[in-house]
Amino acid sequence: MEEFVKKASVLIEAIPYIHAFRRKIFVIKYGGSILDDPKIRHTVLQDIVFLSYVGIRIIIVHGGGPHISARMKEKGLKSEFVDGIRVTDKETLQIVGEELEKLNNKIVEEIKALKGDVTGLKGQENIVFVKKKKGQKDLGFVGTITSVNKEHLESHLKEGRITVVSPMGMAVEKQAHNVNADEVASAIANSMKAEKLVLLTDVPGVMRDLKDMSTLFSSLTLAQVKELIQAGVIIAGMIPKVNSCVEALKGGGVNKTHIVDARMPHALLLEFFTDQGVGTQIIK
Repeated sequence: MEEFVKKASVLIEAIPYIHAFRRKIFVIKYGGSILDDPKIRHTVLQDIVFLSYVGIRIIIVHGGGPHISARMKEKGLKSEFVDGIRVTDKETLQIVGEELEKLNNKIVEEIKALKGDVTGLKGQENIVFVKKKKGQKDLGFVGTITSVNKEHLESHLKEGRITVVSPMGMAVEKQAHNVNADEVASAIANSMKAEKLVLLTDVPGVMRDLKDMSTLFSSLTLAQVKELIQAGVIIAGMIPKVNSCVEALKGGGVNKTHIVDARMPHALLLEFFTDQGVGTQIIK
């Protein structure tokens, strides 16, 4: 009986959050190794379907880097990166498009299996508009975002559909370009004036000591983030994640950003619907 009462208490605790977030937009970026694990993916998508059921409008931006690299290796092609950006020639672009389409379809089908209403947007629907990204060397068909077709996205959200977006963009000459998924998520969140931008990761969040869970920062301001980067506390792969949150907040359209460990069962529900949360929120 005590266990049932505890479950009821959790539901009661969630009520004010459900009320506050109803009809708000959450943009969730989901990629990397945590997208490959079927068990993790199932739990994450369960949470996302639940969020949709309680009236939250969900946009998922998925990555696909490991799949693309594996496919290129199969074809005897070498993956080349400049500052973390994949150099994308014509042949690589075709592989990128094919792999992202497969992943998009997989996510859509798994959401449908969980009884969620969903739409998959794979890039050719003119959601993200880009111009050629400039780098230290020619990056090929890699785009930097110029605008987002928010009306098209809004039309799907208004129908109550979880909207799954591939990180592909279209240039003015109708040429598809590969786009960094974090950039796509941040740009869409700003354009749609999202309540939250959420980055799913394979770490608990921002920690002072990676080996000590008690050092997890549950909340950080922009000023604190800057200090922690300068102090060498935020390092390596966490820097681009944190910078994506910072850029989204500075853009003015996003209310709050979150870095959440997808490996924790039902981490999204715990982060949004409990007083304590489980990840790191970054606020203005």
